[in-house]
This record gives sequence, structure tokens and C-alpha cells, in this order.
Amino acid sequence: MDKQAISDVIYNHIFANKQSLIDQFNKSKEAIGYFYIDNVLPEDLALECAKVFPKPEQMKMLKSLREYKHVSAQMDKHHPLLEHVIYAFQDERIVKLIGDICSIPVLYADESLYAGGLSLMAKDNFLNPHLDNSHDANRARWRVLNLLYYVTPNWEQKNGGHLELWPNGPKNDAIELESKFNRLIVMATHSSSWHSVNKVKVDNNRCCISNYYFSDNALCETDKFHVTKFRGRPNQTVTNLILDCDANLRMLVRKIFKKGVRKNPHVYKNK
Repeated sequence: MDKQAISDVIYNHIFANKQSLIDQFNKSKEAIGYFYIDNVLPEDLALECAKVFPKPEQMKMLKSLREYKHVSAQMDKHHPLLEHVIYAFQDERIVKLIGDICSIPVLYADESLYAGGLSLMAKDNFLNPHLDNSHDANRARWRVLNLLYYVTPNWEQKNGGHLELWPNGPKNDAIELESKFNRLIVMATHSSSWHSVNKVKVDNNRCCISNYYFSDNALCETDKFHVTKFRGRPNQTVTNLILDCDANLRMLVRKIFKKGVRKNPHVYKNK
């Protein structure tokens, strides 16, 4: 299937479930709005995505107190199917449909895949509670939605590697959303949308295809520009102090250098 055919399948499936997805999002939008939908692609196509997904050694490893995972945005280094799927979610019809579900009138997909693309979490990988950077690479538009499409077959709850939302902040309880095979999760990103991924407990790779959508306006009137902010988990007091200082220091740098001291390398340099 080419990108257009994949877009058609995704659009039709989301449209057929539009009202239930609106209901899902509306129930959660006062905190961190989200919805999820399963069986997004035909099973054989989703299995093929898993089969051709790059191995950890073919991706960039990010390892620190903040996170431990593997990422890639340079799609032409990988199987063409993965590029077709990631850009299928940028089809104008799908962008508008998801905007309708989330009551966001104007949305923009991001061809550069700034901070999006492919991510893989192997055993012991994790992502600590954090707030995504508030803007795109040029600080021109607000980051407002995160789309996460999972493609690892037979991924179970006991495996870990699941998305966590912290509607009352990272010092309180989290909501766990399973990273189930062939599932799309869409979550709102704003100044209170703390989220994380719990540690992978098994010797297997949890694979994800991700997009961000941007808008001319923030989701919350009180939102202000911020860099990506990490925190420790509720029992990680020392980690929390270190990551809080780290976020404050990086925010100070951005106040002086509006677009940072270097360009974020995690973009698709499409030739």
C-alpha cells in the first residue's frame, strides 16, 4: 500500500469511530485530554511495520537521568513503509478530523518530524515524567497534540513500556495507557500535560511511530514558552532535584538564546 492508500484506511477507521473518540477526549480534556483507538491498520500491514522496524543499533541512543531510549527521524535510512505510515498521519483529512475530535480548529502537521519519527524501547529503557517543549523548532507554532502509533505484536501490560499520564502532576498517581499493538494514542500537550513511559521489563523492543501536530495558539490561555522539562518519579527525590535544576538551567539559556545555542538534530533532513 502506498501512503495515500494507508491514509485512506486510517481516515476511514477514525471517522467511523469519531463520536466515541470525541466522548473519550471530552472526559479527560479538563486535565490531559487524550483518546485511543485500536486496529488502526490492517493487521498484516501493522505486522509488516514491526518486521521492518530498525534495530536499536540502527538508531540513536539517548541515555541519561531523563530517559533511556532509541530514536530516529531520518526516515530515508529505513524501510519505505515506515515513512509511508508516518506521513499518512499527516494527510490533511486526518489532521482536520483529529482536530475536530479534539476541538482544535486549526492544526498543522510537521514534515520535518521535529522530535517525532521512530522510537524504540528495549529492556530497562524508560522515559521519566516530562513536559514536551512548548513550540516547534522555530518557536513559531505551539505544540498541541502528540500522536503515538504502536506496532509491536503481542505487547502485554506486564511488559512495561506503557504511556503514563500524570493529570495531577508527577508527585501524584499516573494513568497508564497500554502500548498495545496497532493502537493509536492521541494526547494533548500543554503546560500541565506531564507524561512518561514506564520501564520495559522484558527482553523485547516496544516500537512506536510518532507525530506532533502544531497550532497558531496554545491549548491553554495560561501556557507560556518552555523547554522540555523532566522530573523524577514520586519516589526519586534526588533525581527530581537534579532534573529540576537541569530544566531551570536550560530555560535560562533559552531566555538568552531564543532559538537555542544549536539546532535540534532530531529532524528529518529530507534530500
